Amino acid sequence: MNIFVGSLPFSIEEADLRESFEAYGAVDSVKIITDKFTGRSKGFGFVEMPNDDEAQKAIDELNGATVQGRAIVVNKSEPKPEGERRSFGGGGNSRGGDSRGGFRGGNDRNSGGGYGGNSRGGDNRGGGNRGGY
Repeated sequence: MNIFVGSLPFSIEEADLRESFEAYGAVDSVKIITDKFTGRSKGFGFVEMPNDDEAQKAIDELNGATVQGRAIVVNKSEPKPEGERRSFGGGGNSRGGDSRGGFRGGNDRNSGGGYGGNSRGGDNRGGGNRGGY
């Protein structure tokens, strides 16, 4: 059985976690998840135990237990459904844009440009301001 262990103290080592679970039976593997850039623990991990009865007893006994001053969360890890992968891209552009619509400055013949009435998002400064606003 694969077991999720959350709210771990950042200072806990995999060996310490293994020791806690070995009190309930055989442990196949222990993995504390770390940040790939800093190498620091993310505060959760997974423990794999071959015997489901021993694993369930460990879950029942250790869920809510205090480890180094923190109450840990322990439960059966369910695999992610295939259709629910997290996507990191896309999402569209949420910057509103300037929809002031055709502000033109000055009345003399050199005052072309100004702000175009473009409301597509982003920076909507019109072209070639030759004169004053």
